[in-house]
Amino acid sequence: MSEKQIIEREKKIINCILENKITAIIRGVEESKISKVAEALYRGGIKLVEVTFNMSAPHLDQAVAKQITMIKELLGDKITIGAGTVMTTEQVDIANAAHADFIVSPNTDEEVIRYTKEIGLVSIPGAFTASEIATAQRAGANFIKVFPISVCGEAYIKAIKAPLSEARLIAVGGVDETNIRKFLDAGCIGVGVGGKLVSKNNIADGQFSEIEETARRLVACIK
Repeated sequence: MSEKQIIEREKKIINCILENKITAIIRGVEESKISKVAEALYRGGIKLVEVTFNMSAPHLDQAVAKQITMIKELLGDKITIGAGTVMTTEQVDIANAAHADFIVSPNTDEEVIRYTKEIGLVSIPGAFTASEIATAQRAGANFIKVFPISVCGEAYIKAIKAPLSEARLIAVGGVDETNIRKFLDAGCIGVGVGGKLVSKNNIADGQFSEIEETARRLVACIK
C-alpha cells in the first residue's frame, strides 16, 4: 500500500468514526455466534465494531483475529472493525493481518500508538488523566478512549475539554441509552458500548433480535 493509499484509508476510517459515533464492543463471544452478533448490530444501525483481545488468555489472540476476519468477510465495507485491549505491538500485527481498521487499548503506550500509526491503522489508546491524554496526543493518537468514564461522568469530560480542546475523546465504561447523549453533548466525539449492548445473556439465549433493538435505540439517541 502506497503512502497516499495509507493516508486515504486513515482518513476514511477517521471519518467513519466521527460520523457513526457508537462502537459496539464485542468481548468473549463464541466463534459460532460471532456472525449473528455482528449481523444483529449492523441491522440495528451500528457500523463500528471492536473485538477485544483477552490479556489473561494470550493463547486466544489468533482466535480473536479470526473473528475480526469473519466479520470483515461477512459485512465488508458496510462495517468498520477494530481490535480492542491491544497491549503490544505483536497484537497490533495480529490485528493488522486480520484486516482490522483501528486499534484500541485500555492504556497509553507510546510504542503501541506510534507503531499503529506507522503501519497505517487508526490509533485509539485509553487514557484517564490530563497527562495521559496529552501524552497520547503527542504520540500521534487519532482518538483517545476515556476509560472508565463511569467513575466520573460527563462533568469530567467538560473539565478535560477546557484545557485539551483539541482532544478527540471517546467515552467508554458504563455508557448506555440514559447517558450517551450527555457524553456527546459534553464534548466526546463518540462512545464505546459493551455489555449494555452486546449482552452475554441475550447471546446465550439466542436473542439476537434484542441486540438489534438495543442497537437501534442507541443509534436513535445520537440522531
